[in-house]
Parts: sequence; C-alpha cells; structure tokens
Amino acid sequence: MRFRPCIDIHNGSVKQIVGGSLSDKGDYARDNFVSVQDAGFYGRLYREKGLYGGHIIILNHAGSEYYERDLYQAELALSAFEGGLQIGGGINAENAGSFIEMGASHVIVTSYVFREGRIDMENLGKLEKAVGKERLVLDLSCRKKDGSYYIVTDRWQNFTDTVLSAGTLEMLAGHCAEFLVHAVDVEGKAKGIEGPVAELLGNITDIPCTYAGGIGSFEDLEKLRTLGKGRVDFTVGSALDIFGGSMSLEKVCAFSDG
Repeated sequence: MRFRPCIDIHNGSVKQIVGGSLSDKGDYARDNFVSVQDAGFYGRLYREKGLYGGHIIILNHAGSEYYERDLYQAELALSAFEGGLQIGGGINAENAGSFIEMGASHVIVTSYVFREGRIDMENLGKLEKAVGKERLVLDLSCRKKDGSYYIVTDRWQNFTDTVLSAGTLEMLAGHCAEFLVHAVDVEGKAKGIEGPVAELLGNITDIPCTYAGGIGSFEDLEKLRTLGKGRVDFTVGSALDIFGGSMSLEKVCAFSDG
C-alpha cells in the first residue's frame, strides 16, 4: 500500500478541485486549492522524497483555451521528475508516445478507450501498440448510479454503460500495467472513502491499483488498508498540507509501505 502523489492541472494552474463539479462549459470547476507554485515545484518535491508512481492529470479538454498552458505545466513536472510520474488527460494512440518522450513513465487513459459509452477494444489495441501495455494505465474512475458504480469519461462528466465490477477489472487487467480509480462522487471532499470501490480493488491481485477520492484522515487510510487488504495504493489530494489540507505530507509518506 503505497502513497502515490498527484499533480492536478486546470486552467494553467496546479489545483485541487471538487471532482463532481468539473465542466467543460466555461472551463469551470469548484476549487479547493489553487497553488502559487508551478507543477515543476511538485515534481521536484516528489523526486526528492522518492515518491515514484504519482500521476499528473490535465483537467481541461484538448480544445480548451487553457490546454496549452496545462501542457506547459505538465512538461515542467515531467522534466523535474523524469521517469517518476504518470500523465493523463487527452491521451490517445497518436500522442501517447510523445508524453513518454517528454519523461512520463506511463500514460493514463479513459475516454479514448471508452467511446460512446462502451469499451473500444480497437482503440485499446492501438494504445498497447503505441506504448506497450507495460506503460499503459487505465483510469476507471467511477460514479454511482442506480446502486452500481459506472465508469465515467470526458473528465468525469459522462457515464458509460460499463459497471466497475470484478469481471470488468479481470478483462482489462490483461491490457495494461495498472488501474487508477477516482471515486468521483467523493473526490475533493475529504469526507471519507467509497468503501465498496476500495473493497473491489482489494480483490485484484494481478496488477497494481491506485484509489483516489475522499481521503481526509489517517482513519480513512486505515479503512482503505483494511478494505483493500493492503494491496491498494492511494492518493491524497485536498486533505494534504501541501494543498491546503491538514494531513502532513511527511506523515502520509511514513504511512506508506514503500
């Protein structure tokens, strides 16, 4: 159970947002924290602490007026910690290789693989060919609807028809190196984790899984350790002191197994 740090980039700044508030219209998100530091600062910090396997998420869509500024910030982070960070946001088979060349260890993908609400195996195959499954992370971020957790795309705004289930995870595990799962309904709220999601990920043994969403205390981390059987890595965002929260980065690092 390792701590995986994050760098979320929106409108050209490093931010922590309420995940469910994100909208392409007007490039809007409800902010929890907007950093005065650039993304390179966080890349250097994570490198100095040996925090490999964290992720950069670009939260604006590729057509946004802010997207180029987001890319610039992402480049700063990747240059500061070459080979130490993953990146997601607007990744497809055509541009995935360029992010690896930029210094990313892995690319993180959702929307390109889940097209029109369904798993697009052809696009998944193109990604595997472009960067290799050993460099591919599938972001299976989810929201609850009708009692089940459905994978959501397009910066968490659109539901697919794919339920996050043991069968889905088993099928996709053969096509990627890792899973990243944001529990979007609690993302940025620091009021507790989505227990059923953590428990589901705890049953995955084939590849690493990282859980994000709702962690606001060390009690939440203990709960995640229990439900995830010690197998599920974790991200702390808004609750972390470097993002304006109350959880000490040093203590979170100490809690981590690696």
